[in-house]
Formats: sequence, C-alpha cells, structure tokens
Amino acid sequence: MKKSVLRKEGLALLKLARECIAGKFKGKDLDDELISNGISQELLKQKRGVFVTLHKNGELRGCIGNIEPVKTLVHGVRENALFAAFKDSRFAPLALDELSLIDIEISILSKPEKMVYKDTRELLSNLIPRVDGVIIEQDHNRATFLPQVWEQLRKTEEFLTHLCMKAGLPANEWEKSGLTIHTYQVQSFGELDGDT
Repeated sequence: MKKSVLRKEGLALLKLARECIAGKFKGKDLDDELISNGISQELLKQKRGVFVTLHKNGELRGCIGNIEPVKTLVHGVRENALFAAFKDSRFAPLALDELSLIDIEISILSKPEKMVYKDTRELLSNLIPRVDGVIIEQDHNRATFLPQVWEQLRKTEEFLTHLCMKAGLPANEWEKSGLTIHTYQVQSFGELDGDT
C-alpha cells in the first residue's frame, strides 16, 4: 500500500467531505484554502482509489467510490461525497434535515491485485476476512465489497454469494471457474472513530 495517510489528514478529508455535502445545500463550492487545510501537498497530488460511505442511525445511507487510482485523493473525496449523498441510485437524495444525522467514513484503497487461484477451496483459503476488499468480474459484470462489509457478511461463502448477486451474477457463480478476482486493502477514517 502507498504511504499511509496521517490521522490528521484523514480528519481533514472527513471535514472536506462534510463541507462539500453541506455546501451543496447552500449552493456553493469550497474554496482552495479550505480544501488544502491540514492536507500535505504530496497528498493533494496523490492519485488513489477512494470510497465515501454515509451512514444514518447505523444503516447505510449512500456509498460511492472509484476503485482505480484515477483521481487525486482530494478530488475523489469531494466528488464521491457528493455522489454518495445525492447520486446513489439505491437511495433518495440526502435531505437537509438528514445532514446532522449522518456520519461519514472515507476508505482509501491500495492498488487492486489479481488473485490467482485454481479452485473454490483455494479461493476461500486465499481471502482474508475483514482485511481484503474484493472485486469480482465476469464479462461485463463487475462489483466490489469494501473490507468493512465483512462485518455484516462474516462467512466467506456468504460474502462471495452476496457479491455475485451485487454484480448481477447467479449467487453461486463464485463456486464455478471463470470469475476474475482482485483484492485490495483500505485505510479508513470515520467520524464515529473519535477525534472528529
């Protein structure tokens, strides 16, 4: 994984995400000074995969991200915070009266690595629960679960079954050959982690 993001920078990214969402309700964008406050110049330029997740009363309220490191971390946080709040097709756009009820989590991804496995048994033994984020692909179907999803789907078989369904594949597709699987790890920062 690339150089770790410092705790104070993670807190600055969380503040950035919240300010972007709040700014949308006010009809204004953030200025560059607020964006760079507390974030190193190196991190401002670094391209990383990043997801922004919103929870309300402990339940998912939106989650959008980019897996590949195609955007700078700051740009990814800004864009994905807005998308998670207002463009996640699973939820209605966030309402102003919900803003104080949500908590935000940012997940910064390592570069995905292709998993080599020869059968189902090897696939199950290679995955590390609560550590690995997993991407599955087959033809035009693709989906990912962040490592945090292991908290709800603790058994590897269950995790893979739900991931196949998310990708629009048969639930047991992971038991057959033909899936391309990548894994990655995350460094996460959440408003409920304290110090925010």
